[in-house]
Amino acid sequence: MPHIRWVLFVVLVGLLVNCAPPPQAADMRGASATVVPTSASTTAAPLAPTAVADATAAAPQVLPLGDGKFSQTGQQGYIFACSTRISNEGAFASGVWLDENNKVWYPDLKPSVDGQVGWEAASVTIEVAGSTRTISSNALPESHTTGIFPVQSSDDAYQYDRNPNTISMQQILYQLPQMPQLSDTISCLPPGIIGVALTGVPFYNGFDEGGRDAVAHEIQDDCNGHPQQQGQYHYHSVSDCVNTKPDDAGYPALIGYALDGFGIYAANTGNTTLKTADLDECHGIVSEVVWDGAVVNMYHYVATADFPYTMGCFRGTPAQSNATLPADDAGAPPAGGPPAGGGPPPPPRRP
Repeated sequence: MPHIRWVLFVVLVGLLVNCAPPPQAADMRGASATVVPTSASTTAAPLAPTAVADATAAAPQVLPLGDGKFSQTGQQGYIFACSTRISNEGAFASGVWLDENNKVWYPDLKPSVDGQVGWEAASVTIEVAGSTRTISSNALPESHTTGIFPVQSSDDAYQYDRNPNTISMQQILYQLPQMPQLSDTISCLPPGIIGVALTGVPFYNGFDEGGRDAVAHEIQDDCNGHPQQQGQYHYHSVSDCVNTKPDDAGYPALIGYALDGFGIYAANTGNTTLKTADLDECHGIVSEVVWDGAVVNMYHYVATADFPYTMGCFRGTPAQSNATLPADDAGAPPAGGPPAGGGPPPPPRRP
């Protein structure tokens, strides 16, 4: 009988041990459980912060198209153009970087003109004497190369924009006010030169000859330049080959001068990158900048990534060019813009 009781005791203990929860299950009591959906509509886990940053960086930049954004009075994001003549010249085909239905374009997807041509003859001087700043240049870039023009048939750019023009020296000479003043009225932008970069290369406004966004439609080289019919190499936006980084104090980099004497500065201030929405109708703003070695709170234009890129109109009084054209260029549009006492010249024609 005692033997039977001992056997029953062992069996009972075994049953109790087998029915007890495992130690790890007891440790999870009170913890929040993670529910994993079992249906076909399982939702993927959210990306980690680094994965989100990588995905954002990989997405191509998208910018609004400036096609047809003419203004007659000055308007933020538009160009007050002296001439609205429309032609079919310029780039003749669109590519994957253009989405004209949604009026946007993708700069990272756009091709550029091939080539790395250096210009030893490039020359630019910018001097201040009294109240006058004198800019003299031959319009060749002093600090960077250009693409090969005319565009070669072997170049991928050739299927979109067969620019047939050859880059050549163009005399540029301006006398601008060292300390420009705001005018009571704004002025329109001519189709030719509206400013000069520190590289010696002229800035044109943001339109091509078809009234379209020139930066989006026309194919420029790696430094964002190309020549017009008379061979004048020019930018429609800030060049990727110039310094646009702010200085150690966060003041934006000066990249050139508008024909009214005001500076054209890079959009990066160190704390933020300005866009068109941050600027006035002429694409400018009043803030502290370094001007001739001193920190000054003054009006200036800002070269943004979005249309109209450099300027929308003149806030000061634009100067006329003092350049003299060679005899064989008689009848060509003046190298410096609109002639004194008259309206703007016809835009340089480029097939």
